Amino acid sequence: NSPPMQALYRLIEAVAPTDATVLIQGESGSGKEMVAQAIHEASQRAARELVTVDCGTLQETLFESEIFGHERGAFTGADRQKKGMVEEAAGSTLFLDEIGETSLANQAKLLRLLETGTFRRLGGLKSLRADVRFVVASNRDLAELSRGGGFRSDLYFRLESFVIRVPPLRERREDIPLLAEHFLQRFARGIERE
Repeated sequence: NSPPMQALYRLIEAVAPTDATVLIQGESGSGKEMVAQAIHEASQRAARELVTVDCGTLQETLFESEIFGHERGAFTGADRQKKGMVEEAAGSTLFLDEIGETSLANQAKLLRLLETGTFRRLGGLKSLRADVRFVVASNRDLAELSRGGGFRSDLYFRLESFVIRVPPLRERREDIPLLAEHFLQRFARGIERE
């Protein structure tokens, strides 16, 4: 019920019906993934499941194959064609969590996808159209990272068109009793007590 959360809900309500790319910024544990889920559930793409990629845990060598997919024979062990997360998210929302952890080379590939709306599977010759809404998140200050050369400024420019900052709990202390009540009820249901 706090004013920062009410402002956050208004931003979600404003951007959800659009297909705009959204950048969610906030500290670890502040609820960025819940914001992404809320945007998706209030969008015209809600009939399909939100597809989430944790860029912080995705190995750099697997990034392109996981995001864009690959063709049979694209590399040793690629014995069949594999759809990437962009194709899996067709008609839905692709949530790229911790995008600030991706390498500059992979950021360039994401930039091309955002600019053109097309991609190629690894080893593929044909460009495919991406019917995806992008929501990205970072616990790092991407503006500062881009000024320091750790994040592509042209990609940041693409992402900063609609930014949602998730306030940490210390900035909305009046929400603590509501959250405590919610978690107590959830815990009680889990052990079948009221």
